Amino acid sequence: MSDKTLTLEIVTPQRKILSEKVTAFVVPAVQGSMGVLYNHAPIIAELDMGEIKYKVDGKYEIISLCSPGFLELSDNKATIIAHTAELACDIDLERAKAARERALRRLKGKDKEIDMLRAELALKRAIIRIKAKEHQ
Repeated sequence: MSDKTLTLEIVTPQRKILSEKVTAFVVPAVQGSMGVLYNHAPIIAELDMGEIKYKVDGKYEIISLCSPGFLELSDNKATIIAHTAELACDIDLERAKAARERALRRLKGKDKEIDMLRAELALKRAIIRIKAKEHQ
């Protein structure tokens, strides 16, 4: 591995998801996708739901970021803090597809009792998980 690495840590209230020396990573910043390499300028960024891709030994790995969060980066150490995140290898694809179908049914039903914002967020989370698993 190149000596031009940075440390990437991803933490949730439940546990540390990742602590890895990486050569690059890409995050879903609120303003758009943001790539980070060795010696990037210090930054604090708000993250949206989406995929985090990080490169180790020339290969990209994927993490599903299923809630908004924050990135703090300085001195080649990046910390991502989010309410929920998961490694693509830990995602149950069938469960994610079932969640997508459930959310779609709720959104199509137009039932006054359904919280539409909650259903839209559930759909977005399911799509992110499916995409992360399929890119694994």
